Amino acid sequence: MICDKCQKQAAYSRKYSGENLCSECFANSILRKAARTISKHKMIKNNELVCVAVSGGKDSLVLLDVLNKMSKTHNFRIFAVTIDEGIPGYRDEALKIVEKFCARLNVEHRTFSYKELFDLTLEESLELRNGQKPSSCSICGTFRRRALDHAAKIINADVIATGHNLDDVVQTFLINILSGDTNKIGWMDPDISSNKVRKIKPFSEIYESEIVFYAFTNDLPFQTEPCPHMNEGIRTEIREFLNSLESNHIGVKNNIYSSILKISQFTNKVSHKEKRICLVCGNQCTGKICSVCNMITDLKSK
Repeated sequence: MICDKCQKQAAYSRKYSGENLCSECFANSILRKAARTISKHKMIKNNELVCVAVSGGKDSLVLLDVLNKMSKTHNFRIFAVTIDEGIPGYRDEALKIVEKFCARLNVEHRTFSYKELFDLTLEESLELRNGQKPSSCSICGTFRRRALDHAAKIINADVIATGHNLDDVVQTFLINILSGDTNKIGWMDPDISSNKVRKIKPFSEIYESEIVFYAFTNDLPFQTEPCPHMNEGIRTEIREFLNSLESNHIGVKNNIYSSILKISQFTNKVSHKEKRICLVCGNQCTGKICSVCNMITDLKSK
């Protein structure tokens, strides 16, 4: 199999487009895809500081590598941030990987923990929950979003970049549909220009499998051990369902993503809510009390 771009030996077959690419041309295609997404949705502006959320997994480390390469030829800067949830063993390994990789790239890095921000680790939160709702993913996601907002404010960043890929976006859409949470579908619109804290997903149009191959072909280190709480929610089942669907109907994930863009734009207009200030912590929210303060109050009252 020969590379369609340079005639070298191909290493990757992109089934939905029919392309066969060598490792170098494949890596360049990922850079171009991310750059197109950033440009199309005006995700990063001139001379901005980008807070790159780096967990130690494949997506975030590939994102850091890609944005670091792009920052060399474009007018923006990056700063890596890791959120420590307080999961014994699991996060410790990831932190070492991130610190070593940031040193290799000569990128500034800082860690923020749930414990210092909320006086609760994820494990402590789960103990307070006492086996009841909300799920570990719901608690972690709520805390993580606020922790990243805090980190961006501390380092004076203009925008927060996360490594969410196309598979993540499609999975989240289905989770929102199945849970009846249609308001959140409007939040999936890539147009974040009106948000106080701009959060971007440069990999939102790239398949997870391509992120994995980029990491391997570029010899990037990343944590392979999954989060010990990952199977508590429905996401794993949805991931398996979508992968099965894609294997039988090539390109279906791309089709779903295109539909998400149209639906989210419509839903965003219909379900738009005015931003308010949380009466407890002073952060921006849509109600009187933000989701983080509600979560902490609920956990500590159990």
